[in-house]
Amino acid sequence: MWATCALLAGFGVTAVAVAPLVPEPEAPTIRKLVEAVEPHGLDQQLHALANLDLTLARSEITRGGDTAYSLLTRMGVRDTAALGFMLSDPQAKSLFSGRAGKMVQVRTDADGTLLDLVARSPADAEQAKTHFTRLRIEKSDGTWQSTVTTVPYGTDMRLSAGTIRSSLFAATDEAGLPDAVAVQLADIFGSEIDMHRQLRRGDTFSVVYEALSADGQPVPWSGGVGRVAAAEFVNAGRAHHAVWFAQGSQRGGYYGLDGRSRRNAFLASPMEFSRVTSGFAMRIHPIFQTARPHLGVDYGAPRGTPVRSVGDGVVTYAGVQTGYGKVIEVKHDNSRSTLYAHLSRMDAKVGQRVEQGQTIGGVGSTGWATGPHLHFEFRIKGVHQDPLLVAKAVETNTLDAEGRVRFAELSRLLQAKLDVAETLAGGSRRVGE
Repeated sequence: MWATCALLAGFGVTAVAVAPLVPEPEAPTIRKLVEAVEPHGLDQQLHALANLDLTLARSEITRGGDTAYSLLTRMGVRDTAALGFMLSDPQAKSLFSGRAGKMVQVRTDADGTLLDLVARSPADAEQAKTHFTRLRIEKSDGTWQSTVTTVPYGTDMRLSAGTIRSSLFAATDEAGLPDAVAVQLADIFGSEIDMHRQLRRGDTFSVVYEALSADGQPVPWSGGVGRVAAAEFVNAGRAHHAVWFAQGSQRGGYYGLDGRSRRNAFLASPMEFSRVTSGFAMRIHPIFQTARPHLGVDYGAPRGTPVRSVGDGVVTYAGVQTGYGKVIEVKHDNSRSTLYAHLSRMDAKVGQRVEQGQTIGGVGSTGWATGPHLHFEFRIKGVHQDPLLVAKAVETNTLDAEGRVRFAELSRLLQAKLDVAETLAGGSRRVGE
């Protein structure tokens, strides 16, 4: 044994002794070449540049009040034929209707003659979450033509995390997240966490969400985001999880890591962010100054703030009622209905089917109101109920055997991404559900 050790030690010493004896490589040979370069004459260079076929590309975002002339001028287009076409073609004129903020790209030659124009904007209301509209204006056989197509968004998954210091919006701003993500987080966890009164300094969140693109370009409207794919929110030391999952032809929804549905029959609030100014209780009426039961919840918010249906249903009334001003009522099933009063506008009609979260009006002060706010009522079999309590009801949605297997795989993948987001943000895991 000792002989073996001595032999091994000898090999070790030999290796150390031999290594420095390897010959160093020869120094590389450096050769210096000098060649005179004779440039073409100035006239010849100018002639070559004059004959060069240049194509210039520019991008812009439409502004309020834009016209075909103002937009083309701003983008360096000098083409009276193209301008005339855009002033007369119905599809081309649609570029200047509706909201500003549309993405426009043009290609011109060196003289400013238009080669083609492509504009991208949100699709109509039914497809706005998943598709965008592409308007293309180009020449075909020497004649200007326009085409409009509806195209699915491209999506990339992004990770982020943050810590609550004052409010959810402030935390998502600090984390560089769009407001649309904050709104979704409030909707997902709103029935368990009161985002106005129960948030604590030091609460954390991590999120995986879709970033939208139109033909590879980041989308400027709606925050440029799609659906939150997975999220974790730690409130007061307790972790709440949500993973989006769709099973077969069933409507997708959020589930906890245990596979239990998180889908609430109703949203926690008819507005994305607001404050409760009067609850479901007896109160002194602000106008009549008498004690009366308040059979709903009042939310204070600026005039015009979007009001959304808290659940799927059909509009059964859209009109004016004494005291309530402009009102919309939505019937959700045979026993449950909701009412939205004092609206400044009504964005839904009687008989129209609306989905949970769909905008149906705007906050106002019509009827008997001392200022802009929303009066919201919830009725079950015609009897008024406290909306803040009803919102906590969760629908039962179970997964079949195949769905549970697929969900388990998806949740493991997304949970790993949440862990990465939390690590990058310097967070730490809290107590589980």
